[in-house]
Amino acid sequence: MSDQDLVIRDLHVAPAAKPDHEILKGIDLTVGKGEVHAIMGPNGSGKTTLAYALMGHPAYIVKSGEVLWQGHNILKMSADKRARLGMFLAFQYPMAIPGLSVASFLRSAINARRSGLTPDPNIDPTDAFKGGIPMGEFRKLVREKMALLKMDESIASRYVNEGFSGGEKKRLEMLQMAVLQPEMAILDETDSGLDIDALRIVAEGVNAMLNPNMGVLVITHYQRLLNYITPDKVHVLAAGRIVVSGGKDLALRLEDEGYAPILAEAGLEDDVTDEAAEPALEAAH
Repeated sequence: MSDQDLVIRDLHVAPAAKPDHEILKGIDLTVGKGEVHAIMGPNGSGKTTLAYALMGHPAYIVKSGEVLWQGHNILKMSADKRARLGMFLAFQYPMAIPGLSVASFLRSAINARRSGLTPDPNIDPTDAFKGGIPMGEFRKLVREKMALLKMDESIASRYVNEGFSGGEKKRLEMLQMAVLQPEMAILDETDSGLDIDALRIVAEGVNAMLNPNMGVLVITHYQRLLNYITPDKVHVLAAGRIVVSGGKDLALRLEDEGYAPILAEAGLEDDVTDEAAEPALEAAH
């Protein structure tokens, strides 16, 4: 284990609105540097809760456990400090920010990331002459990443996610990831709401960003995303715990059989929607 591994130990998480109702009931997981891990599971199993807890969403309370990253227990840090350390979360449902252009948003994010965990008071990241990213460098970087994701450059002048299609929102999440260059990326159901063409473009963009210095945690209901992004390990999350782990073959089994057999093997009742089997049902119609 190194500081570059994301290490989750006995993580228990509850919603702030119901602090006595644990959603995550002891998560143990290590995502190594350069590895791609997929978290799969039925609806209501806690997948998004895990993503939000890792990034410090205020709607969730960590009851116990620790998350080690870059030599820190990040659970003691605010969300912005986790991002400055190199963590990134792509949202399942990105929100619109009227009045804020994509270009301004990206430039502010890059400058905040570059300013580091403890910003130098002598550096003003909003000023290109005092430590901020020069405008020419910024434009070149964004254009390169937009081309990678097959995005129209006119999006840069639009307000963040306002009037965006589902595919445009997910591409913008990937654009943020591309320009921020995180060391640990958490993708919360990036495939949600995408048609097959948009899914392929987003997945190709993710694959182009994969490198030995970045770990990736892919959270998904369906195996279809894993046709494009090949995981090193697959984990099934159910009833607030990881009940089984394996390789890509585990995801293929879920596609063929659904969650019921695996939940039964783990001693759990199949009392949730068997969503892994739904794509096959949809294809049959």
